[in-house]
Amino acid sequence: QVELVESGGGSVQAGGSLRLSCTASKNNDGATCKGWFRQAPGKAREMVATVYTNGRMPFVLGSVQGRFELSQDSAENTLYLHMTHLKPEDSAVYYCARGYGSNCVFNSWGQGTQVTVSS
Repeated sequence: QVELVESGGGSVQAGGSLRLSCTASKNNDGATCKGWFRQAPGKAREMVATVYTNGRMPFVLGSVQGRFELSQDSAENTLYLHMTHLKPEDSAVYYCARGYGSNCVFNSWGQGTQVTVSS
């Protein structure tokens, strides 16, 4: 099973930017989707952004559209989440994940990285 390692979290003031990175231990593992999720204290985990390998349109959570953007390195081994104009409500633990199968079932997860945005 692929291992995913996130980095890039930290503390910033509102309006600031961060770039999260998720590096996989191996590529070409058959993943059909790669994405970022987040979970704030007392709240359910939510999907932030996902890219699909089958041509399906990428997903971006409505509340972060225009502020967050996904990208990958040329080898598609590292997935980035570029976060700008951060808000306190963006504070959460951010997880990257890979999914498999035609229905994109996420079952490979990173350990998470904390993002804290102060007002």
